Amino acid sequence: MALHETIEQTVTGLGYELVEIERTSGGLLRVTIDQPQVEGMPEQFINAEDCEKITRQLQFVLEVEGAAYSRLEVSSPGIDRPLRSEKDFVRFTGELVDITLKAAIGSAAAAGSGIAASRKKFRGTLERAASGWQIVWSEEPAVKPGVKVSKNRVSAPLQAMGFTLDEIAQARLAPVVDFKGRRPKSPPATEI
Repeated sequence: MALHETIEQTVTGLGYELVEIERTSGGLLRVTIDQPQVEGMPEQFINAEDCEKITRQLQFVLEVEGAAYSRLEVSSPGIDRPLRSEKDFVRFTGELVDITLKAAIGSAAAAGSGIAASRKKFRGTLERAASGWQIVWSEEPAVKPGVKVSKNRVSAPLQAMGFTLDEIAQARLAPVVDFKGRRPKSPPATEI
């Protein structure tokens, strides 16, 4: 059995989700795990005990399989979790994400939008669109803490760009540091 399949089977068998496997030239085997999202339940996070449990099981399994590695590291995906599959995009719809496209948007897409044709990186809210996915953002600079904002200030308009998963080079949750924890997503508006 291949190393990736062995690790994935072990991690999922213990009730976790495999996010990423990375091997370095120095013999480091890095395994990133997450808690699977259960509909209707609050989001759970990986802790040190979870990593320890997976580490012990993987050490045993990899020894039995005869896998070559010098050091095993099991960790959580962190606040800038990579988004790799359709399932990840569905799970994190409505969250702030950083997206890097494989190719620049080009002059045809940028025409009249005010976006540079050579732009490949975007930060905004991930949303489901009719043709796949879209990211929505505003070019308005963030307000610094303690600075008063006029009530008459006109907000910059929101911009949106549609994309498919095939067009993405890299997608990650944008690191939001909030010492009160990530805010729960507001429920989607229902149509009447």
